[in-house]
Amino acid sequence: MKKCFDATKYLKVQKKKIEKRIKMFDKLYLEFGGKLIDDQHAARTLPGFLPDLKIRLLQEFKDNAEIILCINANAIEHSKIRADHMISYETEILRLIEFLRARDLYVSSVVITMYNGQKKAEDFARKLQDYKIKTYFHTFTKSYPTDVATIVSDEGYGANPYIKTTKPLVIVSAPGPCSGKLATCLSQLYHEYKKGVNAGYAKFETFPVWSLPLKHPVNVAYEAATADLGDINMIDHFHLEHYGEQVVNYNRDLETFPVLKEILHRITGHDIYYSPTDMGVNVIGECITDDKAIRRAAEDEIIRRYYRAIADLKKGLVTPEVPERIKLLMNELGISEDARTVVSHAFEKLQSSGHPSACIKIGKRYVTGRRTDYLSPVSSTILNALKTINRIPDSVDLIAPTVLTPILEIKDRVSNFKAHYLDLNEVLIALSICSTTNPVAKKAIETLSKLSDTELHSTHMLSDNEMITLMNLGINATYTPDLDID
Repeated sequence: MKKCFDATKYLKVQKKKIEKRIKMFDKLYLEFGGKLIDDQHAARTLPGFLPDLKIRLLQEFKDNAEIILCINANAIEHSKIRADHMISYETEILRLIEFLRARDLYVSSVVITMYNGQKKAEDFARKLQDYKIKTYFHTFTKSYPTDVATIVSDEGYGANPYIKTTKPLVIVSAPGPCSGKLATCLSQLYHEYKKGVNAGYAKFETFPVWSLPLKHPVNVAYEAATADLGDINMIDHFHLEHYGEQVVNYNRDLETFPVLKEILHRITGHDIYYSPTDMGVNVIGECITDDKAIRRAAEDEIIRRYYRAIADLKKGLVTPEVPERIKLLMNELGISEDARTVVSHAFEKLQSSGHPSACIKIGKRYVTGRRTDYLSPVSSTILNALKTINRIPDSVDLIAPTVLTPILEIKDRVSNFKAHYLDLNEVLIALSICSTTNPVAKKAIETLSKLSDTELHSTHMLSDNEMITLMNLGINATYTPDLDID
């Protein structure tokens, strides 16, 4: 995919934007929406936007910034899972701590929000002691959102303990939505003003992009990505009324803004912002270098989201309204799932072979594979793709059957069911082992990175393990859930 987003410019312009906001206050609490690391949605929708670009941005402020991580106690209690990595929210918090520390970014504390005596939340707080992280418990804010006088009082935000911070920029982030980031920021502002500190609040959101049209595919892709949350992009009528400028925001921010504005006024004594867009520091729109290419990439992402929603419906993870809503968004843009050409090629392979199949697009070439006696459809497809990249004849085995057979036999012994084939992760391990003695296998392993940013579709339901492996390889994978391996 052609690069159509200028990451270098983004870092420069975004840094200046945040610095300008910091100068407005003695201390700025910056709520970080979306994924702090591994932002694959942004990378797919804005080719050129790097998955770790937000971390690179934070590193620009590392001497003057600290990070507070929030996690909802109910998410801990119910073992909520981050779907893209299939790990729990509390595991993601620990992963974030280690990742940020390794990049010299200071994580000062973790806040467990919506606490109401949940035992698992208390257990998690004890686990955080091993990471030498200060942990705070915040409860539901009394009278929120109706009685602002109580909210902004010692009974409301004042009932939460003050989180000790020492830096002029405080980043407030979380492993996912509904984690209590905003409430944490506002609680801190209440305490800071009681201490005589001129503290401020701002919001960092990648999407929707306020400066792009309402129905621009990039903004529609955000709606598709949050279809399960019911987010809807809307014109920021507060901004339009005050400034006469038409910009884009989304329903939740617009719905809560009147209350938020009143809360901020009561805390600070004056109006800081006149619209939800005022609160943001998003400069994404300034860094797009090819609008036509960006539109195409965003449309591709919407189609992928549609296939994933269908798969999630099959697994009982979402209601039928989710894929239906994404389909309506596709209809609005005049795009069809048929535009995902790897799907038709995968089904052509299924029809010709009689076995579950998959297809990956390498450049302009479509490479297919099918389930074999040893390999899952995705495993054989990836091996065939590596052969294609390296011009290795199809007759050459990258992994000898004599290597695969004992692995499959041991898998049979330790599984509760008969293993019919090896999944992608197991096959890549086997390929790595073979590469120590087989120069052809070594050559294949060394070119795995060339699979990044490719498109793949499987005619059968993929396991979570294979989906995660594909994601780690940078492959944009989808599958049809109606067909499964017997």
